Amino acid sequence: MRVANIDGRLALAVDGGHIDVETASGGRFGPDAQAVYDEWAAFTEWAAALDSAGRPRIEVTARTVWGAPVPRPRQVFAIGLNYADHAAESRIAVPPVPAVFTKFPTAISGPEQPIVLPTATVDWEVELVVVIGTRCDRVVADRAWDHVAGVTVGQDISERTLQLQGAAPQFSLAKSYRGFAPMGPELVTVDELPNRDDLEIGCSLAGGDVLQRGRTSAMIFPIPALIAHLSSVCPLLPGDVVFTGTPDGVGMARTPQQFLSPGDTLVSWIEGVGTMRNPLVSPGVDAPAV
Repeated sequence: MRVANIDGRLALAVDGGHIDVETASGGRFGPDAQAVYDEWAAFTEWAAALDSAGRPRIEVTARTVWGAPVPRPRQVFAIGLNYADHAAESRIAVPPVPAVFTKFPTAISGPEQPIVLPTATVDWEVELVVVIGTRCDRVVADRAWDHVAGVTVGQDISERTLQLQGAAPQFSLAKSYRGFAPMGPELVTVDELPNRDDLEIGCSLAGGDVLQRGRTSAMIFPIPALIAHLSSVCPLLPGDVVFTGTPDGVGMARTPQQFLSPGDTLVSWIEGVGTMRNPLVSPGVDAPAV
């Protein structure tokens, strides 16, 4: 199953496009893409039984706005240094436990929304984003996937100057500028994936330069271990998201360093999940609010 947020309304992917969930369910489920995670079990049961034949498809035009499939999570967790090659390029030892920080929810934007670059030192970090479907508290790793609604493509956009200011790094703040957590285009349930634990992940510039390419099987702490670790400290709630870390190839670690520039487009993809295309713009450019 694949769900999306199209023009601010919850949509379900079917053969030939997407259908509006509120209309198709006769109001059983509303238009809010975030609210559906509180009813995830009932929603998946309804979607599995749905006969989509003859139902009108959503018209997608150049003006269609694809929002994040999880627009307002209560908690946004992020994992640093979760690929050994990325830890190596950062010249930091592989962490003995997951390195956890947060991205603030107001950073979330959609898969086609412009990313405003506030400085000349904004970096990319493509990541698999896990979305929680049922509350999990002190969950063991063997049961962790049972609590996952699905996954989506994400970017942990990072402003490196602010991140490294002061004696203690400013991870959460430097990674939470407006639009610095684009996600989408769809949430994909794991039964749709060729191998939920081994997916190609990468990003490039629209001009053709590949920036990152790796496989999620190279995670130091796989998704079940991350969920078990996080839920041992605090409950994970329906609709929460976890950015699971980035492979090597970030701009800050290059020689010379490379950062994002206005006028280009950042293309991010994960095998079987989808592709995002986010234009990069300067401050003051008339970009939609996120």
